[in-house]
Amino acid sequence: MIEIRNATPDEYEAVSDLTVIAYVGGGHVEAHDPYTNRLRDTAERADKAEVRVALLEGRVVGSVTIAEPASPYADVAQPGELEFRMLAVSPDARGSGVGSALVRHVLDTAYDRGDRAVVMSTQSDMEDARRIYDRNGFVPVPDRNWEPVPGVELTVLVRELV
Repeated sequence: MIEIRNATPDEYEAVSDLTVIAYVGGGHVEAHDPYTNRLRDTAERADKAEVRVALLEGRVVGSVTIAEPASPYADVAQPGELEFRMLAVSPDARGSGVGSALVRHVLDTAYDRGDRAVVMSTQSDMEDARRIYDRNGFVPVPDRNWEPVPGVELTVLVRELV
């Protein structure tokens, strides 16, 4: 059974490692890219947003960062939306439902808060993650797509809750 809860400080290193492995090891971010430092800094994320972990048999195997609009970790969220970022699943836990459970957790969190939608950004090469988002009702909103740095195009996906 997958347990999802807030990350504790003693889990920050595990979250950092699995996030960097997912993004850098997955070929989505270059190891020398400054964004890698942001992926690694779980303590900063937990201070300015909500970092949730997924555990299997007591071991951290996934995480996601949840950000409210206008917070330092919200890139595209508008009022009434909740944004999630940095979804990561340990390579040895892929295919076990961890990613889907984390996404459903974010949807439930947004619903419980009374938000009207959940929003996130993804890269076109994140095919495994995109399947999870598609299965959970996320749809592209092309007029909200953006580039955090020149040449890195992000697709914005939204899941309406009402």
